[in-house]
Amino acid sequence: MFKSLSNINQQQLNAWVKQALKKTKSGNLPNYIPVLVEANPRSFAILLQSIDNHIISLGNIKTQVPFMSVIKPFLLFYLLSKFGNEFVFKKVGRKPSKKSFNSLAQLELDEGWPRNPMINSGAITLSSLLPGNTAKERCVNFCSWLNNYGNCELFLDENVLASVRSLPNQNNQTIAKKLVESGYIKDVEITLDTYNQICCLSGTIFDVATLGILLVKSPNTEWQKYCYIVQELITTCGLYETSDRYAKKIGIPLKSSVSGIILGLVPTTGVIVCYSPPLDQQGNSVAGLFMLEVIVRNLELSVFCEENNVSNFN
Repeated sequence: MFKSLSNINQQQLNAWVKQALKKTKSGNLPNYIPVLVEANPRSFAILLQSIDNHIISLGNIKTQVPFMSVIKPFLLFYLLSKFGNEFVFKKVGRKPSKKSFNSLAQLELDEGWPRNPMINSGAITLSSLLPGNTAKERCVNFCSWLNNYGNCELFLDENVLASVRSLPNQNNQTIAKKLVESGYIKDVEITLDTYNQICCLSGTIFDVATLGILLVKSPNTEWQKYCYIVQELITTCGLYETSDRYAKKIGIPLKSSVSGIILGLVPTTGVIVCYSPPLDQQGNSVAGLFMLEVIVRNLELSVFCEENNVSNFN
């Protein structure tokens, strides 16, 4: 049987956080989004939440943070709930990539086929499917849906969006043009603007956790199959080219973000969310990966554990 959440006391959690913060020295802040370079590298928050709302946390879980790539699993879940998996996976694949999240080379090797929803080519493609006539309308509709079903308070951070727009991502521009050439999206400008806006949706670490529960315990039985699909894809693709290594090393579905968030899903049980801005070379939070590994190992939460059919955060 899995150990319970109560096996982590505050003193133990504090000790792990001290170790994690030492490791941030090996990480760097992303230099291609100006506002993220200004983040405090010592900022830290962690939250564990069970499906029955038992919570343990440390740090400022009410800090407002842009979701960036952590929005990608929720984009996929939203579109699956709206259109079903057959429609969605005609537009994007389900295969892992051994290249970086923004790799144009991968897209070219795949002849314009977006390999999975967790890399930029896949998420840009899925952004084009959001209902609405303008990028703003699409973002507002998506944000409202998340707030409604996740019972959270996400908002479009205009300052972050301005920062993103101030240094246009030429790589994403090239990816979008390739997707138009291959017939997977129709319009570069509106699609990229939609993608940028949804990545700039912001909320607290608590909001991330609350939304994460949607991917563990669906709001209705019909959508539960979509939870499994999202869990599968963030296990195999959520940490980009390092996904396979961390799937074996940590053993739960993980999704990272260049803003420093890491979301971990513990199937049938709950979520773990960590925020620490310094990133490794692949764009994953250094401290976040450390914390997820040490918590999962100590609570025996890995989905590859023999006893993974019974779990409890209480």
